[in-house]
Amino acid sequence: MDREARVFAESHFRSLEGCLPRRVCPKLDRVDFIEKPDSFSYADFFKGYLLPNLPCVFSSAFTEGWGSRRLWVTPSGKPNFDYLLQNYGDVVVPVANCGVREYNSNPKEHMTLRDYISYWKEYIQGNYSSSRGCLYLKDWHLCRDSSAEGVFTLPIYFSSDWLNEYWDALDVDDYRFIYMGPTGTWSPFHADIFRSFSWSVNICGRKKWIFFPPGQEEALRDCHGSLPYDVTSPTLLDSRLHPMRDHCSPPLEVTQEAGEMVFVPSGWHHQVHNLEDTISINHNWVNGCNLANMWHFLQQELCAVQQEIIEWRDSMPDWHHHCQVVAERRLLLLAKGMGPGKVEGGKGTRLGPQQAAFDICRIAEVLESVVAHPDFQRVDTSAFSPRPEELLQQLEEAVAATTSL
Repeated sequence: MDREARVFAESHFRSLEGCLPRRVCPKLDRVDFIEKPDSFSYADFFKGYLLPNLPCVFSSAFTEGWGSRRLWVTPSGKPNFDYLLQNYGDVVVPVANCGVREYNSNPKEHMTLRDYISYWKEYIQGNYSSSRGCLYLKDWHLCRDSSAEGVFTLPIYFSSDWLNEYWDALDVDDYRFIYMGPTGTWSPFHADIFRSFSWSVNICGRKKWIFFPPGQEEALRDCHGSLPYDVTSPTLLDSRLHPMRDHCSPPLEVTQEAGEMVFVPSGWHHQVHNLEDTISINHNWVNGCNLANMWHFLQQELCAVQQEIIEWRDSMPDWHHHCQVVAERRLLLLAKGMGPGKVEGGKGTRLGPQQAAFDICRIAEVLESVVAHPDFQRVDTSAFSPRPEELLQQLEEAVAATTSL
């Protein structure tokens, strides 16, 4: 990030005057398509899509060097089952049954990738039908469970990724996933976890995306207040079941081709259908642009599940720890006056001191709200190092010092 982009971002958040970015969204009639990597910078993405919280699609040119696009796909553009079996056949993967509704999701089972590919081949041979149902491999943590070296290269546009930076530091989990499934597999209507951003690349195959801007989902609720499971269902047209449906704007639809990359903004509800046999790589991520959205969402969930309040209160220290891990790396970068990517182990600092200064400013603003939250104030923070108030003071001092950067 350069100084111009940072000043632009700080001006943007001041202009919101306390409103959440996810609720400030202009009406769109299409999703932008980004054609050429050479003429599209990080600052272009940051100012044009990340800050205003708008979707876009990147052309296949942005991923043409990925190993997965070369090795996981046959010359005819189909999944390379032989390669996948040879390299990952014994890995246990989660598989959802798209034909069975469980609340507003699908039940999952676990099997080896070898067994899933055997099912997939039989499904194709059965003219895309099976007595076992329509099974979709979802949320496979390839990076966590096995070597993902050479599979993909993280695009610079998504490199400010606090969610995975935090989990990488703990070395226990991540929010990086592989999806694989035959024609007809799909994901029900939802918004991404914690109101995170996400990106999705089709390694092969095609997807249809149905997007609703933040707030539009409220008009889709049924007479009981529940969100729809399937926005393509004819029942959505029944005004008795969905009395507010006419107040909802038409969705934005995108057909994602092989190699293309979709950016999904924070709080945008969406539904996704595989139009062909498809493999995709997907990441969820959080940074300074949507941190306030994430915090607001967690507070909403806390209020919505008061009967489980103890469970949510126990998560409050984890939230502070997340802020601490991300903040301390950026404080170190600024203290040493280093350039992009030079803080040891600091993957999230590769965008340089201007990005670090922006990050610290956003963390300080949200951490101030966290510290003031009545449920957080009930948490015993005596074992925290540093204490939340001390970390906040460090951040505020750093924010004041960054004005000269």
